Amino acid sequence: MTDHTQQPVTITSFGYGHAPAPEATAVYDVRAHFRDPHVDPALRHQTAESPDVFATVMNTPGVAALVDCIVHTVFSYRAGPTPAPITIAIGCVGGRHRSAAIAIRVAQILAGAQMPATLEHRDIARPVIARPETSTGDTAPATAAGGR
Repeated sequence: MTDHTQQPVTITSFGYGHAPAPEATAVYDVRAHFRDPHVDPALRHQTAESPDVFATVMNTPGVAALVDCIVHTVFSYRAGPTPAPITIAIGCVGGRHRSAAIAIRVAQILAGAQMPATLEHRDIARPVIARPETSTGDTAPATAAGGR
């Protein structure tokens, strides 16, 4: 049996509002299914590196299960018969809150399982994307490129 433990794993967070998804083995789009911390003015200009933003995202219903699924996806690819690098991309609108927090948590779990991953935040330092309020209290992108 081939030992795939040395194949690199990269976890990338990004914002669809800045550019399309990067090339990846698997892409997770979290825009439509999980409440955006951006709607809270106190969190809007923070990032997932803030404990408040990270906790808000991690306490969102469904996020823990998604994190587990992403981790299992990495293990599944790693178990395959052909060794190859694994890149997981996680995207939200701006790349500062949801995608970054989920990417951080996935990388933490992989490291705890002795499968260190390179963590990249493509857009976390980019400016906050201005979005008008919608009727649901969530925010919609100011441009069509941003998705939800």
